[in-house]
Amino acid sequence: MKKFKFLSAFLLAMFVLPVHGASVVANVNGTPITDADITARTKLMALQGNTSTDNRRVALQNIIDDSVKISYASNFNVVPDDKTVDKEFKKMKLENLSALETQMAKNALRAEIAWQIVVGRTILPTVDVTDDDINAEKVNLAREHGLPLEVTIIRLTDIPADVAKHLSKPKSCDDAMEIAENLGGIPQRFTAKQYELSADIRERTAALPKLTWSPLQDNSVLLVCDTKKTSEYKNLDTVIKQNAQYKQAMFLADQQLKQLRRRAVIVINDDRYKL
Repeated sequence: MKKFKFLSAFLLAMFVLPVHGASVVANVNGTPITDADITARTKLMALQGNTSTDNRRVALQNIIDDSVKISYASNFNVVPDDKTVDKEFKKMKLENLSALETQMAKNALRAEIAWQIVVGRTILPTVDVTDDDINAEKVNLAREHGLPLEVTIIRLTDIPADVAKHLSKPKSCDDAMEIAENLGGIPQRFTAKQYELSADIRERTAALPKLTWSPLQDNSVLLVCDTKKTSEYKNLDTVIKQNAQYKQAMFLADQQLKQLRRRAVIVINDDRYKL
């Protein structure tokens, strides 16, 4: 009888002890995620520069997404093996990680490799981009970094607003210079690679049609009177098209991941992590 009482007390203690130390915070399709898993993932996030104030919740969401991605990718037999993951992991040069942190890093890497293969096989081939998409990408690239274009720009500084209103559309660079001079201005004309321009000039001229005065800003107006493709421009359209396709594919992939997440059996056991 005493032995039975001892065993009962032991079993009771197992159920009433707090579960936070190595507790199971969540389950994804029956796979447990522990508090220790989340701690390991937050350290990896910090090493990658991700220090969100809500980083433990973000870490849990990332772990859930990894599980969902791998589960879906297994339907296509594209989940990478340990040898492939280990090879890519070495390239990351992550040092001083615990065994659990290493495992979490490899899990994340495995999921990302698998997901990229799935996107490449099932989503990317369905994406088509229009000329408008390509032009929009060019504008964004021009604003951020500049294109391999040689541009000739006319800049008119210290121009009053009432004078700027009288700048008519020119027919050529010379015509633009003459219009500015007739209004009493001293226009500056210069030619440079677009990626060599200062950020503010790139921003103001990126989407500006040729031979069109820009809006008045900081008492100055700009006009792109000529552009010329350099030798570096040769493959730019192809690269931009690929980038535009990839962006759209990743947007669609994100939507698909949300749907897969809804279908997954996700149980959050800890109120601190409930979404």
